[in-house]
Amino acid sequence: MVKIGIVQFTPAFGKTQQNLLHIVELLNNIEADIIVLPELCTTGYSFLTKQEAFEEAEEHDGETAMVFKALAVKLKAVIVAGFAERDGESVYNSALIALPDDTAKVYRKTHLFFKEKICFDEGDTGFFVIKHPLKDCNIGVMVCNDWRYPEAARSLALLGADVIACPSNLVSNVWGVGMPARALENKVYLAVANRCGMEERVLHEGETQSLTFNGGSVLYDVNGAPMMQADKDKDAIITSFIDVLQARNKHFNIYNDILKDRRPNLYYNG
Repeated sequence: MVKIGIVQFTPAFGKTQQNLLHIVELLNNIEADIIVLPELCTTGYSFLTKQEAFEEAEEHDGETAMVFKALAVKLKAVIVAGFAERDGESVYNSALIALPDDTAKVYRKTHLFFKEKICFDEGDTGFFVIKHPLKDCNIGVMVCNDWRYPEAARSLALLGADVIACPSNLVSNVWGVGMPARALENKVYLAVANRCGMEERVLHEGETQSLTFNGGSVLYDVNGAPMMQADKDKDAIITSFIDVLQARNKHFNIYNDILKDRRPNLYYNG
Protein backbone atom coordinates (compact mmCIF):
# COMPACT_ATOMS: atom_id res chain seq x y z
CA MET A 1 0.00 0.00 0.00
CA VAL A 2 1.13 3.54 -0.80
CA LYS A 3 0.01 6.57 1.20
CA ILE A 4 -0.94 9.73 -0.69
CA GLY A 5 -0.93 13.15 0.96
CA ILE A 6 -2.58 16.16 -0.70
CA VAL A 7 -1.85 19.65 0.64
CA GLN A 8 -4.42 22.40 0.02
CA PHE A 9 -3.34 25.85 1.12
CA THR A 10 -3.43 29.52 0.15
CA PRO A 11 -0.12 30.92 -1.14
CA ALA A 12 0.63 34.64 -0.84
CA PHE A 13 1.21 36.17 -4.27
CA GLY A 14 4.79 37.22 -4.94
CA LYS A 15 6.09 36.10 -1.53
CA THR A 16 8.19 33.04 -2.26
CA GLN A 17 10.13 33.01 1.01
CA GLN A 18 6.94 33.31 3.06
CA ASN A 19 5.29 30.53 1.06
CA LEU A 20 8.28 28.21 1.39
CA LEU A 21 8.36 28.70 5.16
CA HIS A 22 4.64 27.98 5.30
CA ILE A 23 5.08 24.82 3.23
CA VAL A 24 7.89 23.57 5.47
CA GLU A 25 5.62 24.05 8.49
CA LEU A 26 2.70 22.30 6.77
CA LEU A 27 4.81 19.31 5.80
CA ASN A 28 6.65 19.06 9.09
CA ASN A 29 4.55 16.22 10.53
CA ILE A 30 2.94 14.73 7.45
CA GLU A 31 3.39 11.00 6.90
CA ALA A 32 2.92 10.00 3.28
CA ASP A 33 4.84 8.32 0.48
CA ILE A 34 3.69 10.82 -2.16
CA ILE A 35 2.85 14.45 -1.33
CA VAL A 36 1.15 16.73 -3.84
CA LEU A 37 0.94 20.53 -3.52
CA PRO A 38 -0.87 23.07 -5.74
CA GLU A 39 0.26 24.65 -8.98
CA LEU A 40 2.62 27.65 -8.57
CA CYS A 41 2.43 27.10 -4.83
CA THR A 42 5.61 29.04 -4.07
CA THR A 43 4.76 32.25 -5.94
CA GLY A 44 1.00 32.50 -6.31
CA TYR A 45 -0.75 32.43 -9.64
CA SER A 46 -1.98 35.76 -11.03
CA PHE A 47 0.93 37.00 -13.09
CA LEU A 48 0.06 39.69 -15.62
CA THR A 49 3.15 39.67 -17.86
CA LYS A 50 5.93 37.33 -18.85
CA GLN A 51 8.48 39.71 -17.33
CA GLU A 52 6.67 39.58 -13.99
CA ALA A 53 6.64 35.77 -14.04
CA PHE A 54 10.28 35.69 -15.11
CA GLU A 55 11.34 37.87 -12.19
CA GLU A 56 9.65 35.56 -9.67
CA ALA A 57 10.82 32.34 -11.33
CA GLU A 58 13.79 30.21 -10.28
CA GLU A 59 16.02 27.77 -12.09
CA HIS A 60 15.35 24.06 -11.64
CA ASP A 61 18.16 23.77 -9.11
CA GLY A 62 17.48 27.01 -7.21
CA GLU A 63 16.48 27.60 -3.59
CA THR A 64 12.94 26.26 -4.07
CA ALA A 65 14.29 22.98 -5.47
CA MET A 66 16.77 22.69 -2.60
CA VAL A 67 14.00 23.14 -0.02
CA PHE A 68 11.77 20.49 -1.60
CA LYS A 69 14.64 18.05 -2.10
CA ALA A 70 15.58 18.37 1.58
CA LEU A 71 11.96 17.79 2.58
CA ALA A 72 11.71 14.75 0.31
CA VAL A 73 14.79 13.19 1.89
CA LYS A 74 13.59 13.99 5.40
CA LEU A 75 10.07 12.69 4.85
CA LYS A 76 11.12 9.75 2.64
CA ALA A 77 8.50 10.93 0.16
CA VAL A 78 8.13 11.98 -3.44
CA ILE A 79 6.97 15.61 -3.38
CA VAL A 80 5.23 17.14 -6.40
CA ALA A 81 4.91 20.93 -6.20
CA GLY A 82 4.13 23.64 -8.72
CA PHE A 83 6.63 26.47 -9.23
CA ALA A 84 7.63 29.10 -11.79
CA GLU A 85 10.75 27.85 -13.57
CA ARG A 86 13.28 30.05 -15.36
CA ASP A 87 15.52 28.53 -18.02
CA GLY A 88 17.59 30.96 -20.03
CA GLU A 89 15.17 33.51 -21.46
CA SER A 90 12.19 31.18 -21.05
CA VAL A 91 9.81 30.82 -18.12
CA TYR A 92 7.60 27.81 -17.50
CA ASN A 93 4.66 26.87 -15.32
CA SER A 94 6.34 23.77 -13.94
CA ALA A 95 6.04 21.01 -11.39
CA LEU A 96 9.08 20.00 -9.39
CA ILE A 97 9.23 16.31 -8.53
CA ALA A 98 11.58 15.95 -5.57
CA LEU A 99 12.62 12.39 -4.74
CA PRO A 100 13.76 10.89 -1.42
CA ASP A 101 17.10 9.93 -3.00
CA ASP A 102 18.01 13.65 -3.15
CA THR A 103 17.32 14.00 -6.87
CA ALA A 104 14.64 15.98 -8.68
CA LYS A 105 12.95 16.19 -12.06
CA VAL A 106 10.81 18.87 -13.67
CA TYR A 107 7.63 18.63 -15.70
CA ARG A 108 6.64 21.74 -17.68
CA LYS A 109 2.92 22.33 -18.17
CA THR A 110 1.90 21.30 -21.66
CA HIS A 111 -1.50 23.00 -22.01
CA LEU A 112 -1.46 26.60 -20.81
CA PHE A 113 -4.70 28.18 -19.58
CA PHE A 114 -6.06 31.66 -20.33
CA LYS A 115 -3.51 34.41 -19.54
CA GLU A 116 -0.83 31.83 -18.82
CA LYS A 117 -0.30 32.00 -22.59
CA ILE A 118 0.89 35.58 -22.10
CA CYS A 119 3.07 34.88 -19.09
CA PHE A 120 4.67 31.46 -19.74
CA ASP A 121 6.32 29.53 -22.51
CA GLU A 122 4.68 26.28 -23.62
CA GLY A 123 6.06 23.27 -21.79
CA ASP A 124 8.51 21.13 -23.74
CA THR A 125 9.27 18.19 -21.44
CA GLY A 126 6.47 15.95 -22.61
CA PHE A 127 4.93 13.41 -20.26
CA PHE A 128 6.95 10.88 -18.29
CA VAL A 129 6.60 8.50 -15.35
CA ILE A 130 8.83 8.30 -12.28
CA LYS A 131 9.40 5.22 -10.16
CA HIS A 132 9.23 5.89 -6.43
CA PRO A 133 12.71 5.00 -5.09
CA LEU A 134 11.30 3.50 -1.85
CA LYS A 135 7.91 2.12 -2.91
CA ASP A 136 6.56 -0.01 -5.72
CA CYS A 137 4.68 2.84 -7.36
CA ASN A 138 4.88 4.65 -10.69
CA ILE A 139 3.99 8.35 -10.64
CA GLY A 140 2.90 10.53 -13.54
CA VAL A 141 2.48 14.30 -13.40
CA MET A 142 0.24 16.75 -15.20
CA VAL A 143 -0.61 20.32 -14.19
CA CYS A 144 -4.12 21.80 -13.91
CA ASN A 145 -5.45 22.56 -17.42
CA ASP A 146 -3.71 19.44 -18.76
CA TRP A 147 -6.74 17.55 -17.43
CA ARG A 148 -8.88 18.95 -20.27
CA TYR A 149 -6.85 16.98 -22.81
CA PRO A 150 -7.48 13.22 -22.51
CA GLU A 151 -4.20 12.57 -24.30
CA ALA A 152 -2.28 13.81 -21.25
CA ALA A 153 -3.63 11.28 -18.76
CA ARG A 154 -3.75 8.56 -21.44
CA SER A 155 -0.07 9.13 -22.24
CA LEU A 156 0.81 8.70 -18.58
CA ALA A 157 -1.32 5.55 -18.30
CA LEU A 158 0.36 4.03 -21.36
CA LEU A 159 3.73 4.81 -19.75
CA GLY A 160 2.67 2.79 -16.70
CA ALA A 161 1.53 5.41 -14.18
CA ASP A 162 -0.28 3.98 -11.15
CA VAL A 163 -1.16 7.43 -9.85
CA ILE A 164 -1.24 10.82 -11.57
CA ALA A 165 -0.37 13.84 -9.44
CA CYS A 166 -2.05 17.03 -10.64
CA PRO A 167 -0.95 20.31 -9.00
CA SER A 168 -3.74 22.79 -9.78
CA ASN A 169 -5.10 26.31 -9.42
CA LEU A 170 -8.68 25.62 -10.45
CA VAL A 171 -11.23 28.40 -10.80
CA SER A 172 -14.09 26.66 -12.63
CA ASN A 173 -16.35 23.79 -11.61
CA VAL A 174 -16.16 21.71 -14.77
CA TRP A 175 -13.03 19.94 -13.57
CA GLY A 176 -15.31 17.98 -11.24
CA VAL A 177 -16.68 16.33 -14.36
CA GLY A 178 -13.44 15.87 -16.29
CA MET A 179 -10.95 14.87 -13.62
CA PRO A 180 -12.79 11.72 -12.45
CA ALA A 181 -13.24 10.78 -16.11
CA ARG A 182 -9.45 10.85 -16.54
CA ALA A 183 -9.14 8.37 -13.66
CA LEU A 184 -11.95 6.13 -14.92
CA GLU A 185 -10.92 5.97 -18.56
CA ASN A 186 -7.35 4.99 -17.63
CA LYS A 187 -7.92 3.01 -14.40
CA VAL A 188 -5.42 5.15 -12.49
CA TYR A 189 -5.55 7.01 -9.20
CA LEU A 190 -5.64 10.78 -9.63
CA ALA A 191 -4.44 13.13 -6.88
CA VAL A 192 -5.62 16.71 -7.44
CA ALA A 193 -4.03 19.36 -5.20
CA ASN A 194 -5.98 22.58 -5.66
CA ARG A 195 -5.59 25.82 -3.73
CA CYS A 196 -8.20 28.04 -2.16
CA GLY A 197 -8.43 31.77 -1.48
CA MET A 198 -8.51 34.74 -3.86
CA GLU A 199 -5.94 36.78 -5.74
CA GLU A 200 -6.76 40.31 -6.84
CA ARG A 201 -4.58 42.29 -9.25
CA VAL A 202 -4.95 45.77 -10.71
CA LEU A 203 -4.68 45.65 -14.48
CA HIS A 204 -2.90 48.24 -16.59
CA GLU A 205 -6.25 49.70 -17.60
CA GLY A 206 -7.11 50.34 -13.96
CA GLU A 207 -9.60 47.50 -13.82
CA THR A 208 -9.37 44.78 -11.19
CA GLN A 209 -8.82 41.09 -11.95
CA SER A 210 -10.08 38.79 -9.21
CA LEU A 211 -9.58 35.02 -9.25
CA THR A 212 -11.23 32.81 -6.66
CA PHE A 213 -9.79 29.32 -6.35
CA ASN A 214 -12.26 26.65 -5.35
CA GLY A 215 -10.29 24.16 -3.29
CA GLY A 216 -11.91 20.74 -3.12
CA SER A 217 -8.60 18.90 -3.44
CA VAL A 218 -9.37 15.25 -4.04
CA LEU A 219 -8.01 11.76 -4.56
CA TYR A 220 -9.98 9.77 -7.14
CA ASP A 221 -9.85 5.99 -7.24
CA VAL A 222 -9.43 3.95 -10.43
CA ASN A 223 -13.17 4.17 -11.12
CA GLY A 224 -13.30 7.95 -10.75
CA ALA A 225 -14.90 7.91 -7.30
CA PRO A 226 -13.56 10.36 -4.69
CA MET A 227 -11.70 8.54 -1.92
CA MET A 228 -11.26 11.74 0.10
CA GLN A 229 -11.92 15.40 -0.58
CA ALA A 230 -11.13 18.70 1.12
CA ASP A 231 -13.56 21.59 1.66
CA LYS A 232 -13.75 24.29 -0.99
CA ASP A 233 -12.59 27.23 1.12
CA LYS A 234 -10.31 25.89 3.86
CA ASP A 235 -6.65 24.94 3.96
CA ALA A 236 -6.34 21.21 4.56
CA ILE A 237 -4.09 18.17 4.40
CA ILE A 238 -5.82 14.96 3.38
CA THR A 239 -4.26 11.49 3.24
CA SER A 240 -5.31 8.06 2.05
CA PHE A 241 -3.80 4.73 1.02
CA ILE A 242 -3.94 3.39 -2.54
CA ASP A 243 -3.46 -0.14 -3.82
CA VAL A 244 -1.30 0.07 -6.94
CA LEU A 245 -2.42 -3.40 -8.04
CA GLN A 246 -5.86 -1.90 -8.66
CA ALA A 247 -4.30 0.49 -11.14
CA ARG A 248 -2.23 -2.20 -12.83
CA ASN A 249 -5.21 -4.44 -13.49
CA LYS A 250 -6.71 -2.74 -16.53
CA HIS A 251 -9.64 -5.14 -16.85
CA PHE A 252 -13.10 -3.80 -16.06
CA ASN A 253 -14.72 -7.20 -16.70
CA ILE A 254 -13.42 -10.63 -17.69
CA TYR A 255 -13.34 -9.70 -21.38
CA ASN A 256 -12.32 -6.04 -21.50
CA ASP A 257 -8.94 -4.42 -20.82
CA ILE A 258 -9.03 -0.62 -20.96
CA LEU A 259 -5.63 -0.34 -22.68
CA LYS A 260 -5.28 -3.61 -24.62
CA ASP A 261 -8.68 -3.14 -26.25
CA ARG A 262 -7.60 0.14 -27.83
CA ARG A 263 -7.56 0.19 -31.64
CA PRO A 264 -5.19 3.05 -32.48
CA ASN A 265 -5.16 2.19 -36.22
CA LEU A 266 -8.79 3.30 -36.39
CA TYR A 267 -8.36 6.53 -34.41
CA TYR A 268 -7.79 9.97 -35.88
CA ASN A 269 -4.09 10.73 -35.54
CA GLY A 270 -3.92 14.42 -36.33
